[in-house]
Amino acid sequence: MKYKVRWTKSAEADLNEIIEYIAKDSINIALEKLYGIRETVNKLSIHPHRCRVVPELKEHNITKYREAPYPPWRIFFRIDRDMIYVLAVTDGRRNIEDILLQRQLR
Repeated sequence: MKYKVRWTKSAEADLNEIIEYIAKDSINIALEKLYGIRETVNKLSIHPHRCRVVPELKEHNITKYREAPYPPWRIFFRIDRDMIYVLAVTDGRRNIEDILLQRQLR
């Protein structure tokens, strides 16, 4: 089964912020990272269940969210029938619980 992939507005904003930040130093590296993240997300359309459940959420019995790594970033997504929703792209060195709390407070 092949899944369709949709980016949420917040995930697109995350990606744009990452790429704009990197582009301040190097356009070439920014483009390389952009293509790498997009390629990682596109691969989710084939085998999304191979990605792990987000461990910080699993500790709280929340298992519907998964992540795909593209170091140092974590790409968070949810599977819903034949769709994959990309929810966030975050720096893996940051505390995901803090990031989620900040997003809820926006």
